[in-house]
Amino acid sequence: HVQLVESGGGSVQVGGSLRLSCVASGYFVARSCMGWIRQAPGKEREGVATIHTGTGVVPMYAESVKGRFTISQDNAERMMYLEMTGLTFEDTGMYYCAAARSVLGCVEQPIRTARFTSWGQGTQVTVS
Repeated sequence: HVQLVESGGGSVQVGGSLRLSCVASGYFVARSCMGWIRQAPGKEREGVATIHTGTGVVPMYAESVKGRFTISQDNAERMMYLEMTGLTFEDTGMYYCAAARSVLGCVEQPIRTARFTSWGQGTQVTVS
């Protein structure tokens, strides 16, 4: 079982930037599908970005964040990041680091949050 812990959330003005981090511990498969999922108040969870720790699978992004967000990883440190720029009101929400058991979580578009079975506690992002 993998444990995930997010950090880096906070309050930022429109147009600002934030960098979210996620550290994985416990059982961690070398080739895993990882992702960032967010949930705005009163809305369903939305897959934001995914990245595969193996090779041959390109990162995926929700249309709403393409060109503004960048997902990256450091496998040696078991870290995953989400660099967010050009933030808008619509980016406000709780951001979760998540892991999927299947590579399908990292190849299906749009991102299906149901593919992700391990979740962190979330980190709040507020854009005002």
